Amino acid sequence: MWGAEATEQGNCSAFKSGNRPHCCEKAPVIIDLLPGARYNKQFSNCCKGGVLSSMTQDDEKYGSSFQMTVGRGASNKTGSMPGNFSLGIPGYTCGEPFEVPPSKFVEDEGRRRTQAVGTWNITCSYSQFRAQSSPTCCVSLSAFYNKTIVSCPTCSCGCQGLPRSAQCLKDGELPPVFKLERDEVLEPVVRCTQHMCPIRVHWHVKQSYTKYWRVKITITNYNFVRNFSGWNLVVLHPNMRNITQVFSFNYSPLNQYGDINDTGMFYGIKYYNDMLLQAGESGNVQTELLLNKDPAMFTFKE
Repeated sequence: MWGAEATEQGNCSAFKSGNRPHCCEKAPVIIDLLPGARYNKQFSNCCKGGVLSSMTQDDEKYGSSFQMTVGRGASNKTGSMPGNFSLGIPGYTCGEPFEVPPSKFVEDEGRRRTQAVGTWNITCSYSQFRAQSSPTCCVSLSAFYNKTIVSCPTCSCGCQGLPRSAQCLKDGELPPVFKLERDEVLEPVVRCTQHMCPIRVHWHVKQSYTKYWRVKITITNYNFVRNFSGWNLVVLHPNMRNITQVFSFNYSPLNQYGDINDTGMFYGIKYYNDMLLQAGESGNVQTELLLNKDPAMFTFKE
């Protein structure tokens, strides 16, 4: 196997001579190799450590590849395509493999193309409701022309004191120190708030000019035990098509339905604010937007 490895070798005692297989498990768990893996273990476009970006954010890190050789051992049975694939991440559901036209590979500086014996695709879908029963973020709103702040709804992500809610810390309390076992998932420890969300997005209409209006977006991390590298934020708003300038984030429109441009993705600038740190003084990222006024699409009037 190149570019990845199985977490368990399993029982390979049936192989008495020569090198034992990398894995003999019937249902192996395959994980991506870490960056900097030994050269003879690498494969093209491999070794992301299991951390993938979105295709929009980074066209070099949105996928990871590995190669493995599958044998039938001492059995005389004909090999068959594996099934029951899973990403091993809450919220994802994978279908069965289906055959597609064979993949082709370029050789000799593009003058020759070779072809795979067979190619199968597997489609996995994500559901937030399958991943977690309660939301993990909320949105609050404010504007320069109104002193009232529309806060996140009470108990948006849980209520203080309930069994299924995250552990929370009040002002002045120090976050606990955890000793984690390998691959252990750490539950959120958030700041005690009325919404109890690990992440809050605040949309503030800052100013209105003759031809433009200015918005400030602030993303705050209330989780004391987790930061977020390569974060992104998807915004749906009727005036997204008229964005003139984004000051401190990267921005890419997401044209999901033909020429309807009302959705966009914001993400951090590399080495500047692409890491959303854990809760605290530095646990937020923010930007301002300048949007052209288009009365046909959006106005401040009711």
